[in-house]
Amino acid sequence: MASQYSSSLHASTMFMALIILCMISFFCLPYDTLAIDAQTVIDSPLLTKKIGTNRTIKVDINGNGEFKSVQAAIDSIPEGNSNWVIVHIRKGIYREKVHIPKSKPYIFLRGNGRGRTAIVWSESSEDNVASATFKGEAHNFIAFGISFKNDAPTGIAYTSQNQSVAVFAAADKMAFYHCAFYSTHNTLFDYKGRHYYDSCYIQGSIDFIFGRGRSLFRSCEIFVIDDKRVSIHGSITAHNRESEKEDSGFVFLKGRVYGIGGVYLGRAKGAYSTVLFAKTYLSKTIVAAGWTNWSYAGGTENLFHAEYKCHGPGSDLNGRASWSKQLTDKEAASFISVEYIDGPKWLPVWL
Repeated sequence: MASQYSSSLHASTMFMALIILCMISFFCLPYDTLAIDAQTVIDSPLLTKKIGTNRTIKVDINGNGEFKSVQAAIDSIPEGNSNWVIVHIRKGIYREKVHIPKSKPYIFLRGNGRGRTAIVWSESSEDNVASATFKGEAHNFIAFGISFKNDAPTGIAYTSQNQSVAVFAAADKMAFYHCAFYSTHNTLFDYKGRHYYDSCYIQGSIDFIFGRGRSLFRSCEIFVIDDKRVSIHGSITAHNRESEKEDSGFVFLKGRVYGIGGVYLGRAKGAYSTVLFAKTYLSKTIVAAGWTNWSYAGGTENLFHAEYKCHGPGSDLNGRASWSKQLTDKEAASFISVEYIDGPKWLPVWL
């Protein structure tokens, strides 16, 4: 009996040792190897490695860094910066407005996680840009692990105190990884340029992702807040594309949409408004029509409001807007990769 027990214990020990060795082998794989696995989470060390810089400015609200303020750290970076600079924002709630001007590209804002590092302000305005908590106007920008929030109280609909933007993204080649965007109305002003959002959380009620950017939202969570102020349903997107010559559009790939109340996937903001939801989970918060042109006076013949292989109760096509499209594999192909935003030419990493 003792011999059998000893053999069993030895076998169990060997089995556990094998598991530990396998785990060590996996976690010691180079980042480049992990990056090609579709299940891999893009993390801060991987991004730091890819941009290839050792220059870091530490921001700590408790005084254990070079600055206590994010904006003070940004101000310390020289005009015309041409090399990547990491601004490491340690955990805490930084209650301030932050602006990265056009003259300061190649900045990487690295937080400690969107549940630990937050930039928060409270302002409503008739001017979307003026209300923004964070304004990014410099090309080649990265943010990781940060929550951006405008916590202004919900204003009266259709008044000057109704816009409360969390982020104004107004430059080319901007990437946000594992970030969160919070507001009620007009949360993310994706104004212009090529942008990439990976594994982000975006919350709002009406037009809360809007602008004329050419942007890919990959594996993002979109949470809808019910807006009780108005009788119309809210809309997740309001993409503004005025002409066929413009090269812009919002693409949502492999994420999920859920929340409270009814909402449209998007509304027309221009004659060529372009939005695609692809391989996305759509909860019952999506109303049957899916899309609306309620505030757009023009025709619908040039609108590109489309879906591709979505799933969930909100993907039911009964009652969909007549102009909306269901794409074929061939039609969707050019939209559902980082090639859509020329990603291989400028993104440090993608999945």
